[in-house]
Amino acid sequence: MSQSVILKSNKYGINLILDKDIGFEELLSDIIAKFQEADSFFKNAKMALSFEGRELTDEEQYRIAEAISTHSSVTILCIVDNDKLREQALKEIVEAKEEDEAIQTGQFYKGTLRSGQLLECETSIVILGDVHPGAKIISRGNIVVLGALKGNAYAGASGNSTAFVAALDMDPVQIKIGDVIGRSADRAMWSASKKKKKTEPVAEPQVAVVKDGNIYIEPITRGLLNNL
Repeated sequence: MSQSVILKSNKYGINLILDKDIGFEELLSDIIAKFQEADSFFKNAKMALSFEGRELTDEEQYRIAEAISTHSSVTILCIVDNDKLREQALKEIVEAKEEDEAIQTGQFYKGTLRSGQLLECETSIVILGDVHPGAKIISRGNIVVLGALKGNAYAGASGNSTAFVAALDMDPVQIKIGDVIGRSADRAMWSASKKKKKTEPVAEPQVAVVKDGNIYIEPITRGLLNNL
């Protein structure tokens, strides 16, 4: 078994050097055993996978990746060609995959954020409450406030300009999405749809998005659906 599967790894990737002569099912069993033996070493690692020494079909590559994830604590994020198995390239692949996962998942925060409070998260965030002036939210994903947003909100903090900020009552001091900043003094430039009469009794749910390098605030039924 030790000669049929040779495992080489770095911080971001695993390269399997495989025997080209034995049957695939036997090889698959050897790979499972190899990873079970080394499971305590990897400790829930999320890594890219590459192969060497044997031609594999797409189905065989998928079965190997699935078997590793099923029978060990290792999560295979993607399969790459061996000539791309350089640590920096793998680092970028793994970090991009992890960022996508973080953005697609989310957290909830129940309560009001008051002046001086800062809430930071690696995922999208839903605030079940208000954000007062002087409070700040920073998220690598999206920000949704099920209340009044009157403080500062920074979505897409990893540089993701496709993120959005939504609120039931949108009146922030400052919004930043990716690298684009909009302030309350600029709200006339954010979107014409933001303008409303002072006597308007009910706040309109709105969403802030980046378009053409500027932040626009639009009714949530139109803006959010068009930009998801």
